[in-house]
Parts: sequence; structure tokens; C-alpha cells
Amino acid sequence: MAAAVWLRTSRDRAYDLCFGGLLAVGIMAGEVLAGNPPGLSVMFTIANMIEIVGAVVLVRRFAPTLNLSTVDGALRFLLAGAVLAPIPAAAFTAIWLTATAGADPLTSFQTWWFGHALGLAVFGAFGVSLTRPHLSALKRPWRAVEATLLMALVAAVTTAVFVVIQSPMGLAIIPVMILVAARLRVLGTAAALVLVTLSAVGGAMAGVGPFSAPEVALADRALLAQTMVFLGCLPIFLIAALLEERDALTERARLGRLRAEAASESKSRLLANVAHEIKSPIGGVIGIGDLWRGGQLGPVTEQQAEMADMMVRTARQVEALAHDLLDVARAEAGAVKVDLRPTDVPGLLEDVRRTVALRPEAVGLRFEMDCAGDGLVALADSQRLAQVVGNLASNAVKYGAGGGVVRFVARRIPRGVRIEVVDRGSGLTVEKQAQLFEPFNRLGLERSAIEGHGIGLALAKRLTELQGGTIGVDSAPGAGAAFWIELPAA
Repeated sequence: MAAAVWLRTSRDRAYDLCFGGLLAVGIMAGEVLAGNPPGLSVMFTIANMIEIVGAVVLVRRFAPTLNLSTVDGALRFLLAGAVLAPIPAAAFTAIWLTATAGADPLTSFQTWWFGHALGLAVFGAFGVSLTRPHLSALKRPWRAVEATLLMALVAAVTTAVFVVIQSPMGLAIIPVMILVAARLRVLGTAAALVLVTLSAVGGAMAGVGPFSAPEVALADRALLAQTMVFLGCLPIFLIAALLEERDALTERARLGRLRAEAASESKSRLLANVAHEIKSPIGGVIGIGDLWRGGQLGPVTEQQAEMADMMVRTARQVEALAHDLLDVARAEAGAVKVDLRPTDVPGLLEDVRRTVALRPEAVGLRFEMDCAGDGLVALADSQRLAQVVGNLASNAVKYGAGGGVVRFVARRIPRGVRIEVVDRGSGLTVEKQAQLFEPFNRLGLERSAIEGHGIGLALAKRLTELQGGTIGVDSAPGAGAAFWIELPAA
């Protein structure tokens, strides 16, 4: 407990010196009051101070955060503060007692190390676990009642197993300890370990319980009880640390999800506002451009007509971007409504093919249809599905025109219909495929001559998912790309 309090309250070097001096005086007084002669009292005081200072130094070095709510922190504390710290004091005590009293050095070392290592592991862990976050959880009435009942259960079982019953039933405490770890985590497990240790070792020292065989020496009885606690119960403390670490990660993930949802909602509002702000003025620009190009604002030269046409074309691109932004914002906000009905997939693909074939950039391309089999009827929103397939076809025309062919494929799959838009362009690497459906990501083509804004595929993915389908791509560098949609069959 001295090591735990020192670690929890340490402030600076002056505090360490004062606290260490206070401990030394207290331990010396305790040795004298226990009836030990002056030489032995001094020796035990020195040994205890070596151990306590060693535990504090080692824990500060290897577990400075004192965070027992993680497996790494708990292991570091137990190894540094409990396993290693008593070794110098045990060696000092064994040498002293051997030199002054002729005691067996191995027995002296073993007795000191086992007892003090267990004390540092159990009482030290309990003291360090008494943090404000752990205690605040007990302010809730139902949690306090549960903790009280579980501690009463631990006390009853340990008393029965280690004091009342003479037969070896020590393993019966392990299920109870696991229950405490699952419900009360680190602090509850540390408190239960204190009760188990007091009952097991105390019963052995008092000559009661399963470790009270009269033919066994007192030191050996204590060693048996200590070994049982070390090997049987102390590992459960690591289970509690693992569970608490998992709780922290789960809570962190929940908060991260809430922040991401809030950021996504803010982004959707921004996109919607930007789209609305763009649509009104851009409509006026298109109207003026059409009037100018048609000569309704006065005589127009050939160069002016060309500039007016360029202005209208650019304005329509901005208008299309505004519509896409608005669709993305609505889709992410869940405001897009889909009307799922039986949809004739070959007919829809033929309509999209005709529309895309009229685009200026489609000149010289060949469009092929491959609708194999009957019953190609999907459960989908025909308007939204046409929007998705049209987006894929437009991308195939823009990015895969070098292949000369764009194919529309439809076929049955188990419980659904698969639609593919295939081009023979340059294809995509695995890295680029992983980024395809990210909004505003044009895969490094921002400065190319190919028009685009990087939101079409993100919108297509969202609209497909709203219809209960999935979307993806199969591609390889130099082998073209096949964008596919899978929808449930009607």
C-alpha cells in the first residue's frame, strides 16, 4: 500500500524524500512494536525501503501512466512493481539472516519474495486502481448494489473455501473471480483479489482451511496459498484489464462514429446549400447565353456565337455539377426516396445506350448489348437505376474511349440480376480501385482534358445501396474496366 500511495501522490523530488523518510520512520516503529531486536528492526526497515523504493522507481520507468485498464499497462505494472522489485530486498534479507542467524538462504529468499511479490501485486494493484473514473462508476445506484452483492459473494465463497472447508476447493473461487472481472472490471477484480489473498494466506497462517495440514511447516503452508493466488487468481486481473481495454476502444469507436456522422451531416448541408446557390444564377447564365447565341440580343458574329456556345456548354456543366451535389447531399441525408418496382433491365439498358450514343464524345464508339437469358427483371427504381447506369456509361465513354467499344451486359445471378458496363480502356490498378467511390477523388486526373468532378461514382454507389444493391468494378491495368451492379430480382 505504501508503494501504491507513493505512486499515486508523487509530485517532485522534495516530496519523494519526505514521503520516503516518513515511511522509514513508520516501518521502523512497526518493527520495534512487533518486538524485534534493534538490529533485526534496522535490517527489516532497510529491506522494506529497498523494496518500496525499487517498486516506485521501476513502475515509474516501465509503467509511468499507471494505467491498469489495458493489458500492456497491467502487465508492465505487475512485472516491474511485483515480480522484479522484491528481488533485491529478498536477496539482502537472505544474506543478512544467513550471516547473523544461520538461516537457509534459499528458504529466506523464497519466503520474502513470494509474500512481498504477492502483496505488491494484489494490494499495489488495488491501490493504483482506486481512480476517480473507476469510483465514479459506482455512483450509479444499480452499479453500487451490483458491486456490493458481488463482493459479498466473493467474501462468502473465499471464507467457505479457505477457512471453513478443509478439502482442497481453491479452484471454486475462479468462476466467481471471472464473474467479477466481467461485471466490475479492474477495480472490482483488484478488490476481490484482496479478499481472496487475505482468506487464503490468512487461513493458512491461522491453521484452518485446505492449507492447514499439521504435518506441513507454516512457511510451506503459506507458500501453497500464495502459489494458488498467483497462478489461479492473479491472471484473471489481466482478463479484467483486457475487458476494460475493449470497453475503452468500443467507446472511442462510438464517439468517432458520432463525430463522423455529425461531420457528414454538416458536409451534406453545405453541399445542399452550395447546390441551391449555384442553380439559380447558372440558369440565368444559360438563358442569356441561348439568347445571345440565337441572335435575339442583336447581330452576332461567328466568333461571338462560338463564345456564346462555349459559355452555355460550361454553364450546363456547372448546372450538372449542382444537380449532382444536391443528389449527393440528399442521398447522404437519407432524403432520396426510391420506388422499388419490377424493372425491365434490357429495356432500361437500351434507353441508356441510345442516350449516351448521342453525346458528342461518343462519336466513333461502338455500343454493344449482351442481355443473356429471360427474366432479367430487377426490383429497382427505374429512374434512379437509369441514372446510375448512365453515369457508368458516361465514364466508360470518357475514360475508355480508346478501346473503341462499350458493352452493356445483363445476366441472371442467384437471387438477382447483374448489370455490367464494360470498356476497353487503360484499366485501373488495385490502388485506384480502392479509391474509386470516394467523393471528389478523380484518381489524379484533375488536370486532364477529361471533364469531371469526382462525385458521380460516389452518388452511383449511394443510389445503388438505397435500392438494396451493390456496386463494384473488375479491372486491371491495360485490360479495361467492367463496372457492375447487382440488384435483387423482382
